Amino acid sequence: MASLMHLPEELEQVGGFVLANSPLANKASEVRANRINWQSYLQSQMINQEQFNVIVMLDTSPPPRRDQFLKEHRYECARTFLEMIANVAKDQTVQYLLTMIDDILQEDRSRVEIFHEYARKENTTVWRLFLPLLNRQDPFIVNQAGRIIAKLACWSNETMEGADLHFFLAFLKEQLRMQNNEYKQATARCLQMLLRVEEYRQAYATVDGITTILNALSANNNFQIQYQLIFCLWCMTFNPDLAEKMNKYNVIPVLALILTDSQKEKVFRIILATFRNLLEKPEDSQVIQENAVAMVHGKVLKNLSLLQARKFDDQDILDDMQYLDEKLQASVQDLSSFDEYVSELKSGRLEWSPVHKSERFWRENAVNFNEKNYELLKILTRLLEVSKDPLILSVAVHDIGEYVRCYPRGKSVIEQIGGKQLAMTLLTHEDANVRYQALLAVQKMMVQNWEYLGKQLEQDTGVSASGTAGTKKSVIPAKG
Repeated sequence: MASLMHLPEELEQVGGFVLANSPLANKASEVRANRINWQSYLQSQMINQEQFNVIVMLDTSPPPRRDQFLKEHRYECARTFLEMIANVAKDQTVQYLLTMIDDILQEDRSRVEIFHEYARKENTTVWRLFLPLLNRQDPFIVNQAGRIIAKLACWSNETMEGADLHFFLAFLKEQLRMQNNEYKQATARCLQMLLRVEEYRQAYATVDGITTILNALSANNNFQIQYQLIFCLWCMTFNPDLAEKMNKYNVIPVLALILTDSQKEKVFRIILATFRNLLEKPEDSQVIQENAVAMVHGKVLKNLSLLQARKFDDQDILDDMQYLDEKLQASVQDLSSFDEYVSELKSGRLEWSPVHKSERFWRENAVNFNEKNYELLKILTRLLEVSKDPLILSVAVHDIGEYVRCYPRGKSVIEQIGGKQLAMTLLTHEDANVRYQALLAVQKMMVQNWEYLGKQLEQDTGVSASGTAGTKKSVIPAKG
C-alpha cells in the first residue's frame, strides 16, 4: 500500500473483499428485478415518444448495442434520464432510473462525461441536476444519488467545488452521523472514492471531516465499515499537511486500540499502512517523532510483535510491519520521559504511568510546561473540565498539583488559566480517588482559605478537618 495510484480501479474489490452484499447493492438487485412497464407511462402520456424510445433501448438492449446507442445519442440519453427523474413522482420508478444510471457508469466510467456534456449544453452543472435528489425522503434514492454524484465528481476531469462540494460533504457527514443508517456502508464508499482526490481531501478536512470519521469509528460498526472508514483516513495521510495534523484529532490512539482488538487482516493491514504514512509523509521531524511516540504509547510495538508471529502472504503487510518496527524501536531509544509524558497527555488517555509519580521528572521538567503558551497545562485543565473518567481526572489534577509544587510561579499560572477553581470543584466528586488527588493538589495551591477547605472536607468528603482552619495544618501530608 505504498500509494493511492497502485489501488485497483474498482474500490469494491480492495482488500480482496467485494461489496456485493452491501445493503445498497442488495436493494439495487431488488430494484432491477422489478422491471418498469414503460408502455404504460407512454400510454398515460407521462413520458413522450422520444423518451420512451430512449429508455426502452437503454433498458432492454444487450450491452454492445446499448454501448453503441450511448455513443451515438449522448445528449438524448442524458436528457431522457434527467427529465424523467424530475417529472416522475413514483419512488419505485425513480429508484429504477437511478439504478440504470449507476449501472451505466459502472460499466464504463468515461460515461460520466455524457452527463457533464449535457449540463454544459444546458448552461448548468451536473451538481445542480443531481444534488436536489439528496433531499428526497426515500433512503435508497438518496444514497443511490449520492453514489452517482461521487462517481461524477471523481471520474471526470471536471471537479466539484465551492458551495456544491460543501453541500455534498455536509450530506456525507450527516449520513455518517445518523443513527441506524442502513446505508452507512454506501456513505463510506462515497468517501473512499472522493478522498483519493487531493482537492477533496483538503476540503473534507476543512469541514472537520476527520472528527466525523473518528466519531463513526467509535460506534459499534461491523468490520467492513470499520475498514472503509480507516481507508478514508489512510487516503488523507497522503497529504503531508494533513498527515502532520492528523494526531491532533487523536487518530493514533483510536487506531492503536482498534489494532489491539481487531482480528481481521484487512483492518490491521490498512491501519499499518496509515501508521506508516504518519511516519513518512509529514515534513516536520518533530511531528514524526510525536507520532512515533504516540504509537509507542498506544502499544503498537507490542501488537507488531504479536503480528510478526503470524504468517502473512501479503508483502505489503510484511514491509509495513518491518518499517514500523524499525522506526518505533529507534524512537524508543531517543524517547525522553518528557516526550513520553507529552504523548500520553495529548492522547487524552492518562493513566498512572511511572512518569507521573517521578520526583525527578517534575523537578527537571516543571518549567517545560510553560512552553507554547502553557499548552500542556491548558490540556490538563481542559481534561478537568470535560472528562468523565475518574482515572483521567485523578491523574490530571495530581499533575497540576505537582507543577504548582515544583515551579515557583505555578500557583499564579494555574489560577490564571482556571485550573485552581476546577481542582476545587473536584473536592466534591463522587469518586474517592478523585477527591483525594484533588485535595492534595489544592493543598499545594493554597496559602490561605484553609477554613474553606476544611469546611468542604467536613461537609462533602466526610474527612475530618478538625484543627486545620486557622492553623494551616494539612489534613493529609503533601507529597514530597
